[in-house]
Amino acid sequence: MPDYIVSAPSITSLTVEGTTERFPVRRIICVGRNYAAHAREMGKDPERDPPFFFTKPADAAFDAGASDEAQIPYPPETQNFHYEAELTVAIGLGGVGIADAAAMDHVLGFCTSIDLTRRDLQLEAREKGRPWDWGKAFDLSAPIGPIVRKEDAPDLDLRESAIRLHLDGEVKQDAVLGELIWSVPEIISTISHSIELKPGDLIMTGTPAGVGPIKPGQTMMVEIAGLPDTVLKVTEKRSRSSA
Repeated sequence: MPDYIVSAPSITSLTVEGTTERFPVRRIICVGRNYAAHAREMGKDPERDPPFFFTKPADAAFDAGASDEAQIPYPPETQNFHYEAELTVAIGLGGVGIADAAAMDHVLGFCTSIDLTRRDLQLEAREKGRPWDWGKAFDLSAPIGPIVRKEDAPDLDLRESAIRLHLDGEVKQDAVLGELIWSVPEIISTISHSIELKPGDLIMTGTPAGVGPIKPGQTMMVEIAGLPDTVLKVTEKRSRSSA
């Protein structure tokens, strides 16, 4: 038997804009189908669906804000790799049973992000009534731009700010944050009535219509008015060594 050395796991952390501080990621909570047009393009009726959630592990977060030339490899086991531009909320103050009116008191800041998805695996799981983990929660599936503290983001308007994704310079997703079916305060409140939110939690708030495939060599840019962009290039698949 080989000898295994047990050590404390490393903690994934993210850039905080304008500081040397890091944001340690505790977990990532994602809101599904939170823009009506995207819900429809995925074959669902947004008027009937209450908010639902799925998660990614903390180490799925990728600090895209740490470099001007962030890159990730095309993931394995998929032939249909998709982008989804999102506003992400960084929680700085935990709580349970948070009221809508108090929700923003628990926010440390905001950032642009991409919910990368192995769409073929997600849809196969959905059709079989199985969890989405293999389609959503894989390595490097949550590239996150620099987190901006809310007091340092006066130009971010949670109703009027535009959210866009550019693929090789072409706009693929284009909406405003006010099109969210469930607003940021409502999302925070809903989650906190089911589980306890804690500092280090990230909430990915959903993606607009226009999701689509990415190929190796292509570059994505997510912009939200009032926040730094997330720019990410996808490289070729890594070669896989056998054990």
